[in-house]
Amino acid sequence: MFGKKKVAMILAEFLGTGVLTLVVLAVAKSTIGLPYFVDIAAGLTIATMTVVFAKTSGAHFNPAITLGLWSARQIKTVTAVVYVAVQLLGGICAYWLYTYFSGSHWANSGHFNAKIMVAEAVGTLIFSFGWATAVYQKLEVSRAAFAVGAALTLGAIVASAASIGFLNPAVALGARQWGWGTYVLGPVLGSVVGFNLYALLFAERTPGNKPPLKTNKKKS
Repeated sequence: MFGKKKVAMILAEFLGTGVLTLVVLAVAKSTIGLPYFVDIAAGLTIATMTVVFAKTSGAHFNPAITLGLWSARQIKTVTAVVYVAVQLLGGICAYWLYTYFSGSHWANSGHFNAKIMVAEAVGTLIFSFGWATAVYQKLEVSRAAFAVGAALTLGAIVASAASIGFLNPAVALGARQWGWGTYVLGPVLGSVVGFNLYALLFAERTPGNKPPLKTNKKKS
């Protein structure tokens, strides 16, 4: 049976991914829907949701980040599978909520393009470095939120030179840009390479298998 803690973890990943997707959709279709504004809005959303949910689920909100952490042995396989499933569900629900609000439906246009895949991979690698910094340096929540949010903004700006700059398969699914070779494979490759490269070259010590971004208070 699922206990309260596990239910909270799952719900946190669902809500965080849903809010992120909804913000991206809303800003992208607004009068300020320029790529840089979308990137900044996504970074601020991630930073905020990290502060809210970091101690509950680790605040992944992104299947690529979850798989990158799993490849670096920072989370267990079962947790990774459940997280990816609820993150994708969060993206789908955000799309339907947005269409309910706006009355518009988008056609899926996630076709393969090598340039888009590389752009998403490079952008997510930058994003994953910010995430890996928070994990391996054991940053407290506010500093971790800044590192992750800023890294997402920078990575998305770089990726937007050739792609939309989602860096997140769940958001791509919610924005009807699902494509295995572009907005799915690109971010996953970038995240896996980024986490393992950081762990190999830049991490002084690993935090074991403790959930990322969670802190344990020492008893006095």
